[in-house]
Amino acid sequence: MEFSKALGVTPGITALIGSGGKTSLQNRLAAELRERGRVILCTTTHIMPPPGMRTLQRASVDEVRRALETDGAVCVGELGDDGRLHPPLLAIEELAPLADYLVIEADGSKRLPLKAHESFEPVIPADTARTVCVVGLTGLGRPIAEAAHRSAIFASLAQCGTDDPATPERVARVLNAEALADIYLLNQVDAAGEGAAGELAALLERPALWGSIQKGEITC
Repeated sequence: MEFSKALGVTPGITALIGSGGKTSLQNRLAAELRERGRVILCTTTHIMPPPGMRTLQRASVDEVRRALETDGAVCVGELGDDGRLHPPLLAIEELAPLADYLVIEADGSKRLPLKAHESFEPVIPADTARTVCVVGLTGLGRPIAEAAHRSAIFASLAQCGTDDPATPERVARVLNAEALADIYLLNQVDAAGEGAAGELAALLERPALWGSIQKGEITC
């Protein structure tokens, strides 16, 4: 089953938040959705330029429109000195009408598998149709200080210390307390096992599915 269908992605804005696979999911969604319509990728934080896709910098509305007519899917953003793409100069409100699907990476996680959020995070645009939270299952069993971005906040929400392991119960406590997503994708099941994924999913208060973005496998 396609990730886009399993996650309930519809035309409009989809925001990807969390940790442990957001960029990989964004690229996979682009590959799937371009078969159904025009696709724009961008970020409200920062991402690496997607491989095999044209990236537009300092683009006008007309330039984005022309690129979509040719390519079907494009990434829009501004390349920083750090080699990462930062938010585009065009506002989300200007980009959204140009494509059938606007897929935004709206969170940062320092490449860690788990994440808690400051009050100013994540940066989800208004009128977002679907918010998907990616959770890296390789964080399970590891000390929170080692596995989670914003580890002090994570531990506080999990009601434990930063040296304690990230158990399914503690991860679920954090995700349920923040309640930021419409659906959860528990990624890296090939490393953690379906038992751990199922245990975490059963504790969540919103829909969840699990799989491996890298392997292209998903379980509903």
